[in-house]
Amino acid sequence: MTQTQTTMAAATPAPKTRRRATSSREGQPQKAGWFARIVVFILCFLWIVPVIGLLLTSFRPRDDAQNTGWWTLFWTPSAWSRMTFDNYTTAIDRGGLGEAFINSLAITLPATFIPVLVAAFAAYAFTFMDFPGRNFLFLAVVSLLVVPNYIAFVPILRIYGDLELAGTFPAVWLAHIGFGMSLAIYILRNYMATLPRSLIESAKIDGASHFQTFFRLVLPMSVPALAAFAIFQFLWVWNDLLVALIFVGPGDNAPITVALRNNLMGQAGSGQHLITAGGFLSMVLPIVVFLLMQRFFVRGLTAGAVKG
Repeated sequence: MTQTQTTMAAATPAPKTRRRATSSREGQPQKAGWFARIVVFILCFLWIVPVIGLLLTSFRPRDDAQNTGWWTLFWTPSAWSRMTFDNYTTAIDRGGLGEAFINSLAITLPATFIPVLVAAFAAYAFTFMDFPGRNFLFLAVVSLLVVPNYIAFVPILRIYGDLELAGTFPAVWLAHIGFGMSLAIYILRNYMATLPRSLIESAKIDGASHFQTFFRLVLPMSVPALAAFAIFQFLWVWNDLLVALIFVGPGDNAPITVALRNNLMGQAGSGQHLITAGGFLSMVLPIVVFLLMQRFFVRGLTAGAVKG
């Protein structure tokens, strides 16, 4: 009897061992089934094929691009020898895409970092500071997400006309900052709500001010959410045409989206071989930024979805 109990005790894993085994199984990703794999393959195929077609067309001569599709390259080996970089050179020179690329950077960078910084301050206040009407103000900010941006264009244009800001970089900066602030505060506040309050209270007991707590504790711990919104805002501002066309318009300060529309598609009417070259130039930087920062993007958007 004693030997049987000893054998059963040896065969039964200890609680710590069971917890370790369970946690190791939970940490391993579950294998996807055949249906999920097929769906993912189809989505990737639908995403990659247009990009490949855009890239190949941007290197094709005018006659080849107008007479045959880009897919004919795969059964016409002689067409590869006619591929050229002249489309990019012509698009940059004729379309002014070089200067427009710099203008897009001058618009996108301030319109990305300023709302992130301001929204981080506001999210900290909504999360860790008590003041009258805090919940009402937060609901008012979040409710602005459902308001279309275009209904504010006319009054903003009138204000810019009175202040002589129309067609300048500050005009489009302020527009993008205002339009993106609600989403930034919503994302950052939800993330900061998941941070341990005991750590914030300990800093308060030690005599740290809100300024010190924000910069030394909350801001470093909120990097995933900050990076997630920064990527989102960067991609939105960089690819924006409507706001840039209304508040900046064509001219010396035009970003690359406006230059593509007016210089290559409008006045020049140059054909799809130059449009695709200019379009791919405008896509390179957003693709690189997203690929390098996608892990922060996913972590920041999913943080706060599950607490505990």
